[in-house]
Amino acid sequence: MSSPTGPASGLPVRMPRPRQPGRHRRPEPVAAPEGAPALVLAVPGTPGEATRGLAEEVVSIARSELPGLDARIGYLDGDDSEYPTLQSVLARVAEERTARYELAVAAGADVKEPDGPVAVVVPLLAGPDSALLRQVRQAVMESRVAADLADVLGPHPLLAEALHVRLSEAGLARADRARLFTVATAADGIILASVGGEEAVQAAGITGMLLAARLAVPVMAAALDQEGSIASVAEQLRSSGSQQLALAPYLIGPEIDGSLLAAAAEEAGCPASEALGPYPAIGKLALAKYTTALGIAPQPQGAPVR
Repeated sequence: MSSPTGPASGLPVRMPRPRQPGRHRRPEPVAAPEGAPALVLAVPGTPGEATRGLAEEVVSIARSELPGLDARIGYLDGDDSEYPTLQSVLARVAEERTARYELAVAAGADVKEPDGPVAVVVPLLAGPDSALLRQVRQAVMESRVAADLADVLGPHPLLAEALHVRLSEAGLARADRARLFTVATAADGIILASVGGEEAVQAAGITGMLLAARLAVPVMAAALDQEGSIASVAEQLRSSGSQQLALAPYLIGPEIDGSLLAAAAEEAGCPASEALGPYPAIGKLALAKYTTALGIAPQPQGAPVR
């Protein structure tokens, strides 16, 4: 028989252990500082429903990683109706910050006049593209708003992971090299297709080395916007022993016309995977560029607390 306070048999009662601080305690989520600049995603290419859906998913991922984040989308080739231009988005962010300050002053609050950047502009680009980055810089200058311009998203190990996933989704690579099964259509050589000329090829090559380590097959970068680059790399891979090639776009998606990828795959004589698109790593990397610019370091879930 038990009493209200526990078993009457004299057996020990297991009591809940008080929560102790330590290395493996789940960290408290980090939120965006009050009054922090906005993250403005600079989206290249011709805007449309697919591009908007991709951009919205990227900023949604960033917001979920940093609660309270003010994240917006500005299109390099927008029309200021359905697809706001980067200039107009930056101007709106600046106006809203000024309005908040004026309201606070009118309400008698003891607030400091805002200074520092109004926004951090993050280009939605996997690698460097001088023409597109020049367009981003020009848009920031024309907005006449104090904004910081972050670097492109790559090279980064998370992009190698994303490329691996896209290849596996297309049946061109094993999803996990540790599993003992084969994919009949798995490629034994990968062409990493970038855009942005020689600088982009070199940057893509760094992520390509990480992808090669994951797949245990040779990976070589080529430029979609340099005539003969794709065919030349395909020939190099075949002459070194690779017979079943695959083309992996080192692109988010909106940067180029999708028909160029199809033409490149035909030129190389091989199948292609999809562009990176709104893979979760893209949103996380966009946020990382923002937090690095501001000196914020949100702690990943499960990271030890020190």
